[in-house]
Amino acid sequence: MAGSTLLNVSAQAEDTVTAVHAFPETLIYTKSFLSFVDKVNEAGKGVVQIEVRGGPEAIGMFQQPDAVRDGIVDMVYTPGSFYGGALPEKDAMVASNLTAVETRENGGIELIDQIHQEKMGLKYLGWFDSGVCYNLWTRNAPTFDESGNLEVEGLKLRGNNVYNAFFTNYLGAQVIDLPTGEVYSALQRGVVDATGWTQIGLIDLKWNEFLNYRIEPCFFSTDLGVIINLEKWNSLSDESKKILQDVAIQHEKDSVAALRAKRDEDFAALDAAGMTVVSLEGDAKANYLAAAREKTWERMKGLMADQPGGTDNYDKLIELFYDLNAAN
Repeated sequence: MAGSTLLNVSAQAEDTVTAVHAFPETLIYTKSFLSFVDKVNEAGKGVVQIEVRGGPEAIGMFQQPDAVRDGIVDMVYTPGSFYGGALPEKDAMVASNLTAVETRENGGIELIDQIHQEKMGLKYLGWFDSGVCYNLWTRNAPTFDESGNLEVEGLKLRGNNVYNAFFTNYLGAQVIDLPTGEVYSALQRGVVDATGWTQIGLIDLKWNEFLNYRIEPCFFSTDLGVIINLEKWNSLSDESKKILQDVAIQHEKDSVAALRAKRDEDFAALDAAGMTVVSLEGDAKANYLAAAREKTWERMKGLMADQPGGTDNYDKLIELFYDLNAAN
């Protein structure tokens, strides 16, 4: 009997989850993910451990979503926008004015998880680092038309999948798509002279060496999340799943507070170094914010319509991820 008990104990081997992250280790968002990993590995001793294989140097940032779906790696920390073609519903988070805390409580994240499972064979574990929005940052002083709208003609604007619908469809900008790791050299060489980026991380990336103006208001939300291969998730013990999910939910809360504090620190440091803040006002501001939201929703609806399930979840996603009463 004792021997049988020993065999049963030894059979319950520790679960190992391999992981990669989209951005370099020096970036604040990666540091946030790695702190989540540390929390899981502490809480999961003898039960579950996350083994980080690296970042974009291990698997290219845009190849990571396919890699986790195909089981090459078990877990990825990445923006949903990096796989938006397969899952356009991620735009509900991009255009959100809520955080993971509210959308975890109201069922929004549960719906996003369900859609990930159905469309991509992925478990959506958590929406990390929410509550941080984007600004447009420029090298040269921005100009405005007689109505106070931002003028972008002639601007060499770096784009990416997060904000291209807004930049091109509303602002009318010609964008130059570049991955994060190539932006510093592009700024250095004058290939681009403006970019969208979140409120934090500019200093980490050293882009502030070239960018001198921050345009307000900010728009959008980060859509960084942790996705897990669904077969891998289903193979984990119930105890492992509980540890991963509980720590993820707590990290959703912790990261909101931590990154807002980091934003305040970054803004203070940028201001002290001479960053100039330029603000849209009145109707120009209202139209700018409305366009960022509505052009993104249009993109989401259009892409959803071409996929199985169509736009069935469209209204529900907007209801759960956007609070009209909290609108700017």
